[in-house]
Amino acid sequence: MRRTQPEQLPLVPAFHAHVRSRELEAMSQILDAHPAVTQWVLDDLVGSQVSVRHGREGMSGEQVLRVMLVKQLGEFSYDELAFLLADSASYRAFCRIGITQKIPTAKTLQRNVKLVQPRTLEQLNRLLVEHASKTGLEDGRKLRVDCTVTETNIHAPTDSSLLKDSIRVLARLIARAQKYVAVEFTNHLRLAKRRDLAIQHARSNEERLPLYRHLLKVTEQTIAAARQTIAAFSTTYPPQALEDPAIDALLGQLQHFLELAQRVVEQTRRRVVLGETVPATEKLVSIFEPHTDIIIKDRRDTLYGHKLCLATGASGLITDCQVEKGNPADSTLAVEMVQRHMEIYGQPPRQASFDGGFASRANLEQIKQLEVQEVVFAKSKGIEIHEMASSEASFRALRHFRAGIEATISFLKRCVGWTRCTWRSLSSFQAYAWTSVVAANLLLLARHQL
Repeated sequence: MRRTQPEQLPLVPAFHAHVRSRELEAMSQILDAHPAVTQWVLDDLVGSQVSVRHGREGMSGEQVLRVMLVKQLGEFSYDELAFLLADSASYRAFCRIGITQKIPTAKTLQRNVKLVQPRTLEQLNRLLVEHASKTGLEDGRKLRVDCTVTETNIHAPTDSSLLKDSIRVLARLIARAQKYVAVEFTNHLRLAKRRDLAIQHARSNEERLPLYRHLLKVTEQTIAAARQTIAAFSTTYPPQALEDPAIDALLGQLQHFLELAQRVVEQTRRRVVLGETVPATEKLVSIFEPHTDIIIKDRRDTLYGHKLCLATGASGLITDCQVEKGNPADSTLAVEMVQRHMEIYGQPPRQASFDGGFASRANLEQIKQLEVQEVVFAKSKGIEIHEMASSEASFRALRHFRAGIEATISFLKRCVGWTRCTWRSLSSFQAYAWTSVVAANLLLLARHQL
């Protein structure tokens, strides 16, 4: 049985006088002022087809939301989070876990947290922005925008390691399928590990090429065995038997990783054997996080994750965030971020400041057409100061104002986990990014309230 919160609030520990406990108490008061959020989280937990009045009692929507925020604020693992909830009276008070209530296990925490959707967290952030407007903390008249990269939780990709990963996962799934169907299969994982190691230590392309050819051969043999395994299910079981949840999940995983392994083989053959240059948009850098983009930063650093474009106001509050697809140029994002700001506040900002990568005359003209009075780029790129700002003093002030967003990005990376996302799948990546934003904003609002 799920609820936004229990019908009768349990006895919970009291907050202490310590500054950290006072921050948690202030954050709790802000969340209490927006009770609709817990219903949004509850809808994510139970889905549209499940009744909240049936089944055993689980974590409430309010508890799950607060647990998520605690996790991101401390960058805790689920095991650490379960221990803190059992050990800390302040964290139990914030998460509304009663003195006599059972502390959720790490597995329960993970299962519930991963059900919350990114759109719910984005809606919550807009409520926090509205709260800041009502309290006079942020009026939306000044806007600054910048981009950063958050990495996905993958190892540095090489063609040989991707081939080895493909063999390892397919071999494991085929071994699991042998409980249901009879399939002859030779596990080439040990051979793949040796070839991968030899490729890493090869001194020249002439030494690497035959090793790659052999590794491609055994990968294709494993792929062929996976195809035979899928076909064996169709010939062994009637269609209704294939609807069994265990068999259906296994077949889904086999088909999923089979398609990814085929992509890895194809791109390796193109790059290594044929000597082609594969565009970054066509490359697969992980079979576990296939949504990962290749981001080249400042023409020197190559990162694997997603580009995030964020906007903040004069208070430092993060008013908007967007997870980009691929690696779009900053100059293509400026107008869109101003339009999203207008959607949030219902009016354009009076002043907008951007990094030099966003600069272009077309962006300047389009943003000015949106009735933004001053539009400043940190590097003008041929645009005169008088075209961007009303005076040189105003130009310098807005350029310095833009630099403040670097501190916000640093805080997000150092304190709430924006350096690397540890959650799997694109939807979870987006939820992870938004949870960090909400946690940072809630802490900022609480500190201003104190």
